[in-house]
Amino acid sequence: MDVGFFSEFKDPYLGTEEGQGAFLSGVSLGMLARGQIAKGASIDSSPLYKQLRFGRLQRRNVTALMSRVPELARVTMSEHSAGTAGMIESLCAKAGDLIMRGGDAELGVNGNFAFSVAFMNAPDYFYGKIFKKKDKESEAPDTDGTDGIEEEN
Repeated sequence: MDVGFFSEFKDPYLGTEEGQGAFLSGVSLGMLARGQIAKGASIDSSPLYKQLRFGRLQRRNVTALMSRVPELARVTMSEHSAGTAGMIESLCAKAGDLIMRGGDAELGVNGNFAFSVAFMNAPDYFYGKIFKKKDKESEAPDTDGTDGIEEEN
């Protein structure tokens, strides 16, 4: 898992543990929401999406949903990949750790914006930045259940 990409952002909120936690929560929950829908379906048909109050999210809303990630990841992602479920769980754990380190502050406008951007772009951040896909041409076929994704430390 690589979360060093936060240095690419100039937004001071994303330089804080609270901001990074809100962002990674958005990625985690965004990936889960995508796992709940049929291929080609709109994200707003996801049951998880319907539970989110975009623009009005409070810290307790996010932490309540994140406390359900272990259950949701296994149920939702079982059709896709156990490896992906594990990666979502580890990302959620990292996000939760950052949120707890950030204190009791509410998400506010900055947190809602960071969460929403991350949620809507979850696959790009999940596969493109956090868990980078292996180069399919230079690697042997996937036999370890990770869907061709490597975890960076």
